[in-house]
Amino acid sequence: MTDRRSFVSTLGAALLGAACSRVGTSQSTQRLERVGVQLYTVRDDLARDFEGTLARIAEIGYREVEFAGYHGKSASEVRAILTRLGLAAPASHVPIEVFRRDVDGAIAEAKTVGHQYLVVPWLAPPERRSIDDYRRLAEELNRFGEKVRAAGMRLGYHNHDFELGAMDGSVPLDLLFDRTDPNLVIFELDLYWVTKGGADPLTYFSRYPGRVHLVHVKDSAGAPDHRQVDVGKGTIDFAKILSRREQAGIRHAFVEQDEPANPLEMVRVSYEYLAQLRW
Repeated sequence: MTDRRSFVSTLGAALLGAACSRVGTSQSTQRLERVGVQLYTVRDDLARDFEGTLARIAEIGYREVEFAGYHGKSASEVRAILTRLGLAAPASHVPIEVFRRDVDGAIAEAKTVGHQYLVVPWLAPPERRSIDDYRRLAEELNRFGEKVRAAGMRLGYHNHDFELGAMDGSVPLDLLFDRTDPNLVIFELDLYWVTKGGADPLTYFSRYPGRVHLVHVKDSAGAPDHRQVDVGKGTIDFAKILSRREQAGIRHAFVEQDEPANPLEMVRVSYEYLAQLRW
């Protein structure tokens, strides 16, 4: 009887341990299925050798890229190169001035390349002197977003840190979230700039669930200078942030660094970190 009780007790403990192990494994094996790169990071390399640089990015393991200009290539040429290399380009940065000048042309070009998102990447200082400027921007984004949505794509807005400083009692980034139509405008949250601006990405995920379809994965060495570093070598907890990607609505994540000393090496090191990241 003692032996039988001992066996049952041992078996129960083993099964419980196995179950806990499975739970632990389940909790620790979520990861990014696709890792992308914002090509602004390697802009000088692209200017010297457009297809060769994209080929090296594909060799590293990336399967998605986000454009910030085509470096003199036509939309059809870009599409052909991506096809040859097995790359997808779900998003592209398109300045607000381009939308104002020729929104239909921007949409047509994007459809040729195969983009799903067109993202306004920057607001020049003269365009952001008051909170009213951001109110006008929200109206523009809704208007352009309606045309982009009618063409089967989505319009997005990419933040920096300047949208996080209070103006006349309002935070510009919050105003843009609040005053843009969720059906027309999504956001590309730059995790570095949000952090540098003193905010928490998770706050935006919970306050505006489903609105952040894209993120820039860019790391910081921390205060006080907030120097940009290779992803995984800084202070930003990407596992914690990305574990909330369903709440945020994240579909695509793009590695970026504004002024890397060795762009392709930065892209490689950052990919290797994200490829093994689990949460």
